[in-house]
Amino acid sequence: MKQVHVAVAVAVVNEDVLIARRPDDKHQGGLWEFPGGKVEAGESTAAALVRELDEEVALPVSDEHMSPLMEIPFNYPDKSVLLEVLWVDVPMNNALLAHGAEGQEVRWVHYSKLNDFQFPEANGPILDAVTARLSY
Repeated sequence: MKQVHVAVAVAVVNEDVLIARRPDDKHQGGLWEFPGGKVEAGESTAAALVRELDEEVALPVSDEHMSPLMEIPFNYPDKSVLLEVLWVDVPMNNALLAHGAEGQEVRWVHYSKLNDFQFPEANGPILDAVTARLSY
């Protein structure tokens, strides 16, 4: 099974985190996720996130706002993924621009409320890391 390399953004403003609902017709459809997408050949993870955040949620960021958080290799029954997760400190002015550019539902959610949403199983460690980092 070929592994899909996925760039994932934990986009944060103060204590709010950006999440989006996956389209029903996609893998893990209907669940909530941290925005991101496939890393193209020859593309860095940060460059993929700059591109994906612009395409998916109209959120302008640059790699200077990003820092590595974790990598998660995960095998679903039908797909193998490598989630490369970056922490993105979003400037407040930019956060106001975020919306579902592909028609999906997008929300800024206080980190303490993330467990009220259903995420793909592979996202468990990300949820734990976000809580640990923001509940200081």
